[in-house]
Amino acid sequence: MSEKGEKAPIQPPFFYGWIIVFVAGLGVFFSGPGQTYSVSIFIDYYIEDFDYSRSLVSGIYSGATLCAGLALFMMGRLVDRFGQRAMMVAIGSLLSLALFWNAFLIGPIMMFLGFFMIRLFGQGSMTLIPNTLVPQWFIRKRGRALSVMAIGGFASSALLPPLNAWLIEEFGWRMTWGIWGTVILVLFVPSAYFFVRNQPKQIGEVPDGNPKPIKGQVNKNPNVDVNEKSWTLKEAMATRAFWFILFCVVVPALVNTAITFHMVSIMDLRGLDTAVAAMVLTLMAVVGFPVTFISGYLVDRFQVHYILAITFFGHIFTLLILLFTDTWWLAVGFGVVWGMVSGFERIVLNIVWPNYFGREHLGSIKGLAQTVMVIGSALGPLPFGIFYDWLGGYQEVILLTLLFPVTAGILALLSPQPKYEDYHA
Repeated sequence: MSEKGEKAPIQPPFFYGWIIVFVAGLGVFFSGPGQTYSVSIFIDYYIEDFDYSRSLVSGIYSGATLCAGLALFMMGRLVDRFGQRAMMVAIGSLLSLALFWNAFLIGPIMMFLGFFMIRLFGQGSMTLIPNTLVPQWFIRKRGRALSVMAIGGFASSALLPPLNAWLIEEFGWRMTWGIWGTVILVLFVPSAYFFVRNQPKQIGEVPDGNPKPIKGQVNKNPNVDVNEKSWTLKEAMATRAFWFILFCVVVPALVNTAITFHMVSIMDLRGLDTAVAAMVLTLMAVVGFPVTFISGYLVDRFQVHYILAITFFGHIFTLLILLFTDTWWLAVGFGVVWGMVSGFERIVLNIVWPNYFGREHLGSIKGLAQTVMVIGSALGPLPFGIFYDWLGGYQEVILLTLLFPVTAGILALLSPQPKYEDYHA
């Protein structure tokens, strides 16, 4: 369905791309019901109501997440084929139905399917599509646009855990799923339908809102060219940078999900209660929010792979603080540093794909990256649980985990933006 030449649904006094950023941020916010920070609030209620073991519920969740990750690759291809607008409406509707499904769980098979759907449509697709939409509208200001979009993710991670806890206490966990399903269907789906357009040219605009650079003006962004080249997925896979960056994408998903999933247990072993664990998670989101603007500014002015490498050295520092966290003040320090690192990685890991490989086939490329990210998040908690069962703690597995950001930092330094001409002689 072609929309070329139509008028913008509204005529704001600023570049319409910022309306796109707002709706994209709303999409990232509403990925929340499928994210671990939200789902974790329901787990104890499932265990109590169904009389399941914690390992059974955790196993169902990990298995469903893994399957969702494997299925997510096709979502990227669908985005390239049908466009972000159609996919946002479809995925928002499917996520809403998935949340209604979770309100009527009666057994482990329904629970598996419920987890699978909210992980595929929520955690996976509702973050994939906005991150392929915003780069279509911005080139020079891409970092700043993604920074603004990221507000939705930080707001979601900060608000949903306490909001879910309150809703469950007031209305029960089944009604809570139903409430989120209704909100997404009533608020997000119409917004995507009415306001989203896939590319600026469909409403007579160009990326960044500037028809052409001012004569003699120097592009201050070293990562992109106004006439950026678009690689196919197959062409991108022929470069060394693609595989190195793909490994870098896995590391935060694996490490952060593992720490988040076991945060209460980690703090408990250090003599710190659940309230401290919750404080760390909230602090991480609150601190990360303003840091995204700093990272958005930096990636528009310095080469992305250097910023990415610095981010992973921040990961190393974060894990070292966690190793020694046994007081409230160290927990606060850990939450602050973790939040700063998270603020950087949210922007850098999303901007690197369009900057390196262009916009035309971004859905397929980002879809593969999102697939390995979800698989990483599925596998992350398991080694931590195994080491806890074997050795009664997490010190050893945290030390082993340090190998991942160390390797990723080195690979990031070895991954400058590939030159299109070098692979298309």
